[in-house]
Amino acid sequence: MVHVPADPSRLHRGQRTIGVEEEFLLIDGSTGKPAAVAETLMILDGKASGPTPLSMEVKLEQLEVCTPVCTGLDDLASAIRQGRKVADAAAQFVGARAVAMATCIDRVCAHTFPVPRYLAMDQRFGLTLREQLTCGYHIHVGVASAAEGIAVLDRIRPWLPVLLALSANSPFWQGTDTGYESYRYQVWNRLPTAGPYDVFGSVANYRRLVRSLLAANVPLDEGMIYFDARLSRRYPTVELRIADVCLDPNDALALAGLARALVQTAVDEWRSGEPPASISSTEMRLASWRASKSGVEGELLHPVLRRPCAAPEAVGALMGHLKEALETSGDGHRVGLGVARILARGTGSSRQRKVLRESESFLAVVQDALEGTHSMMHAVSGSSMAARTWNFQPPTAVPTAM
Repeated sequence: MVHVPADPSRLHRGQRTIGVEEEFLLIDGSTGKPAAVAETLMILDGKASGPTPLSMEVKLEQLEVCTPVCTGLDDLASAIRQGRKVADAAAQFVGARAVAMATCIDRVCAHTFPVPRYLAMDQRFGLTLREQLTCGYHIHVGVASAAEGIAVLDRIRPWLPVLLALSANSPFWQGTDTGYESYRYQVWNRLPTAGPYDVFGSVANYRRLVRSLLAANVPLDEGMIYFDARLSRRYPTVELRIADVCLDPNDALALAGLARALVQTAVDEWRSGEPPASISSTEMRLASWRASKSGVEGELLHPVLRRPCAAPEAVGALMGHLKEALETSGDGHRVGLGVARILARGTGSSRQRKVLRESESFLAVVQDALEGTHSMMHAVSGSSMAARTWNFQPPTAVPTAM
């Protein structure tokens, strides 16, 4: 991500900076097979003049694209579209394509990018790292201070699994239908520092935990603190890391809008003295597992009531929770349409499965995903789908157990 220092005067309601990191698979467009070309691509990119949004990831079969810092969703939509275009153009220059699939559909033996840090990770984590060809979607939202960031992390926890469900785009693994909507999340959580976290309470507690994890000599460095959301090490942001890379760029934009509203709502709660929900990381792990399993196709655990419910009910709870922030920012109509589209036609996982059923061809799935990756962004006023009205009413009592 290109860093622009945060201006606290711009962090009032609805004006928080936002930027995203999208990870893409590099594939051979004619065969649909993964292409281990990232090293060559990065060498050539390094010789290019001017700033570049491209960066390496842990595997030679993948690439990351970072947007500039944005303030409006229109700007972010353009940045997402341009980032995908640049990634694909660079991939084509080395005989490949960039596709937004969070796991590979076919069998693959992935190759670790040969730089010292990734090779050290490979040696320490063995098969877990060697199989780690997954593509995530990381959303950075600006905060005014570390204290504000911790307040946000503590209060967004119950809602993160809903973001995972909406982003689900990884039903296949090593040539098999996994029965999960986001199998990437299952693979990613093999790493010892990945997944849900407990309430931190203060910056001091957060820093103390990070020091303790590093002192255990399991993660190599602070970059391997892979919580579902964390304080960014490099930018004045909180980084939401739970989502799959979205096949459709419109879904990516909707998720980013939800993330920014989540952060603003959490800050409003903090400023008003509202404490974070007392949900353990064990309970959060169940909610995240269910989101990984079901996506928007089945049951989720309700973010407030903490009971099984249909996915649209959980999504409705999220939209109700964010209503004020979305309306104040002016993002409500656009984000609402994006979420309604996901519920109406399914996630990237639904699309991948549908194409495989109809074609019985892995190559057809990859080619369709490639088309979807680089599809046009929907205009808000031009959509024929009416925005869904979210009338979620918060419950009067919240149970204390699952």
